Amino acid sequence: MIEVLFARERDVAGWAADHAAGRRPGAWPYGLEALRETDPQATVGSVGEPGRLQVLRDRVLPRRASSSGSSGSSGSSGSSASIGVTWDENVARRMLLTTAHDEMYTGVIWVTDRVERGQDVGRMRDVLRRMSGLWVISRGQVEPLRRFVGEDGPPVGFFTFGVDADFFAARPWPSRPMVLSVGGDRDRDPATLFAALALVRAERPDVELVVQTTSDAAPPEGVTVVPHVSHRELAELYARASVVAVATRDNLHASGMTVSLEAMATGRPVVMTDTPGIEDYVEHERTGLLAPVGDAEALAGHVLRLLGDEGEARAFGAAGRAAVEARLTTRHLAASLAEFVGR
Repeated sequence: MIEVLFARERDVAGWAADHAAGRRPGAWPYGLEALRETDPQATVGSVGEPGRLQVLRDRVLPRRASSSGSSGSSGSSGSSASIGVTWDENVARRMLLTTAHDEMYTGVIWVTDRVERGQDVGRMRDVLRRMSGLWVISRGQVEPLRRFVGEDGPPVGFFTFGVDADFFAARPWPSRPMVLSVGGDRDRDPATLFAALALVRAERPDVELVVQTTSDAAPPEGVTVVPHVSHRELAELYARASVVAVATRDNLHASGMTVSLEAMATGRPVVMTDTPGIEDYVEHERTGLLAPVGDAEALAGHVLRLLGDEGEARAFGAAGRAAVEARLTTRHLAASLAEFVGR
């Protein structure tokens, strides 16, 4: 049986209630309730930060996951689940120290970029080496992660992310042109984005420009900044957009993939920064257009091209929706994850 664990702060019960009310995609975060299609007994839970005694106990008697697939659990939670799964490495550390399972698997998001940039990653290498398997959703992370955990470390798998194609449904083309940008993770590039939108504004003052971001960078004239939106409000913003643009700095974890898939699911073309792994999500000249890192002129040029050719923009949007339905839904993601953990 698979137990999927998220950080306690995620509030999985509240997430499920919001989903039931139509306010969020997926009954579980990332739509991982679809794991029940291959493991009907799969459960979801939460895990908090380990206490001081749990950390000290682990240093004396370190627990390593098995790759043998044996049943049972020896974690402090008393859970009967034999397979523990977490979405990212930070929650994997919590699982390892507080709710250890016989087999433990985790996705890896942040550590590869931190290593590449020479940043401190604490004891994360030890945590990851004690997993039964690791996976990434950016092809650009595969080899860096293998180098990090070592040749004798756990296996590293790659499969693509997925989106809830029912929640982010295909929508009619908007009557007024609007460029939308969404997201504020640590690898977004608001400076390049705002420089590009200033160029778009100069060429096409008739186009509405909306950016959802928590960045404190000053937006150019004519750009509306929205700090926070709900998932339902976000779906409506995609429906109003004619182009969705994302600028990121150089990174390995394909920052912006979620926005690209949500936009594609809605039937909108994507313009974004070309970083390792992003080509598995946005196909240049088919579902969107990719620009070099930090190149505001190229980003603006791609946006203006699509604004100036509605037929091409619609064709890209339709191809994006088709790509999502064919291979990039949450059900595809869950099926790949279930296969990776042996279910």
